[in-house]
Amino acid sequence: MHEWQGEILLVDDDAGNLLALQALLEPLGQAVLRARSGEEALRLVQQHDPSVIVLDVRMPGMDGFETARRIRARERSSHIPIIFLTGASAETASVFRGYAVGAVDYLMKPVVPEVLRAKVSVFVELHRKTAALALAQVQLRALAARLIAVREEERARIAREIHDELGQFLTGLKMDVTWLRKRLGKDQAPLLDKTETMRRLIDSTIKVVRRIATGMRPEILDDMGLVAAIGWQAKEFQKRMGLRCRVELPAAQPDLGSALSTAVFRIFQEILTNIARHAKASSVGVQLQISAERLSLEVADDGSGIAESAVDAPESLGLLGMQERAQLFGGEVSIRGSPGRGTTVALAIPLPAAPQPPPG
Repeated sequence: MHEWQGEILLVDDDAGNLLALQALLEPLGQAVLRARSGEEALRLVQQHDPSVIVLDVRMPGMDGFETARRIRARERSSHIPIIFLTGASAETASVFRGYAVGAVDYLMKPVVPEVLRAKVSVFVELHRKTAALALAQVQLRALAARLIAVREEERARIAREIHDELGQFLTGLKMDVTWLRKRLGKDQAPLLDKTETMRRLIDSTIKVVRRIATGMRPEILDDMGLVAAIGWQAKEFQKRMGLRCRVELPAAQPDLGSALSTAVFRIFQEILTNIARHAKASSVGVQLQISAERLSLEVADDGSGIAESAVDAPESLGLLGMQERAQLFGGEVSIRGSPGRGTTVALAIPLPAAPQPPPG
């Protein structure tokens, strides 16, 4: 594994100053980028991600203040720390102006080498740690995605085994009990009653098996797609909880892919679970919209509402799980609510553009 190396951008219209600064910072062991104008500095920050910028204030054309302002105005470079250098007397107004455009420090020339190296090294180390943290987050997200996929695969496998194998055993047992019942005489009332009890118990067990298998992985999600699965789950929730569910679904059944459909469906299930546990609602509104660019799901209840402090609480694992699932696809989950006025959970996920056919 190669050692991480950052980049330091030096900006000064004087070539001699640039070489002197580069030699001064060489002991830090970082790559150095050099620019002799504000325009060149702007081009470099668009092409690289410097750990820190050492920027001369007085330059012909675009001066250091304007260069810093434009660097800060661009989203890609707005986070880069800027250290101003000036050979002029540091007037208070100029220092304030430097800080106003985003400088983290303002030094006079000639600089003390140890001071500049110390200040630059702080931001290089901060950048290194930030990059390491970003990489760890990417790796954790990839691990989370893999764990979710493995869990869904295992749930689907167990659901199939429960539905197919255990269901077949129970069906066969019911047929045997029915066969036995037909061969019992009418004078064997106790045995007839017992076989009838066994048949009813087997029927109840078959229903439980189907319910468990469906809960682990609804066949409708794989067979008919997300839109149909959302509608089915809303109806099941209404029957189980006795709540009125108003559902608005798109007429079309777009192919979103198994992973995305599963993620949206699980988020919807988690929303309904939270409503059942906490909302004390009497009605729920569900709206699913799917366009070429975006999928949005909104679920609103008229229940007791959610306090703002509960949305980001560490113990709200269900909410964190929904957010994590959405982020795997570049989406987000937002929650709006207030005590006594219900809660609205909105999911938004951008959809990848469909590949265009080659020109004929």
